[in-house]
Amino acid sequence: MAALVIAEHDNASLKGSTHHTVTAAAQCGGEVHVLVAGSACAAAAAQAAQIAGVTKVLVADAPHLADGLAENVAAQVLAVAQNYSHILAPATAYGKNILPRVAAKLDVAQISEITKVDAPDTFERPIYAGNAIATVQSSDKIKVITVRTTGFDSAPASGGAAATEAVAAVADAGTSAFVARELAKSDRPELTAAKVIVSGGRGMGSGENFKLLEPLADKLGAAMGASRAAVDAGFVPNDWQVGQTGKIVAPALYIAVGISGAIQHLAGMKDSKTIVAINKDPEAPIFSVADYGIVGDLFEVVPDLVKQLG
Repeated sequence: MAALVIAEHDNASLKGSTHHTVTAAAQCGGEVHVLVAGSACAAAAAQAAQIAGVTKVLVADAPHLADGLAENVAAQVLAVAQNYSHILAPATAYGKNILPRVAAKLDVAQISEITKVDAPDTFERPIYAGNAIATVQSSDKIKVITVRTTGFDSAPASGGAAATEAVAAVADAGTSAFVARELAKSDRPELTAAKVIVSGGRGMGSGENFKLLEPLADKLGAAMGASRAAVDAGFVPNDWQVGQTGKIVAPALYIAVGISGAIQHLAGMKDSKTIVAINKDPEAPIFSVADYGIVGDLFEVVPDLVKQLG
């Protein structure tokens, strides 16, 4: 029995989500192999080989795999799928685009966004916006799984010495083509990988007022996020959104400013190690998950916090 992790990468380096997925795969029992499908991706494969717990890295290198098109990567996974009892990918846009295609072709039921491995055939996953945990048991010969990365520790990036094996690249499916990629550029940490996040909600009042949070984020070296209400109001870009329909995060410190705490938002951040809430409404739902709560006017509290931080 062996598990295969589909590496998320940009050809030059692995995404942090891959390390969390390796941890989940190791808990399924047996060896852990990693598939790096890309173009000129030797650097990413070398990083995968160094991850503690990984015993083999499969490398499929071809120009049509360069941009991670789901049709091609799914076909590459299917080419080796019969050698594995478990196939896992992070529950990111990348993994969610590939694995449903794999599950459909294998005629198995995908198990989505697991947060715990109870046994090789039994997993836990959140349902109802995280208000309940479902325990799912699968009798499928090959388990196809996406992993909610906040539920698993990151596997150490060093300490491993896995063998690297080149595998034949599948033919280009020819059903899709890469056109362009628009990436948000920021000097701040990536939201899903940040250890500290400062998020604003509708209580900020406007996009201009979000600048009030920048000095606090700068002091803490934090990423900036937002609730769906703030994004829908046009205050900040969509890629700042934290929540069930946004990004799932679990930083060491999450500061929620002017966020009431709708269930969809709580589902995306309630696993944070320490939560600080600032809201003028003492009955706001956000206080039910906060470790520390400040009831007050955010336009006074936030500048005071910045002062206290020196």
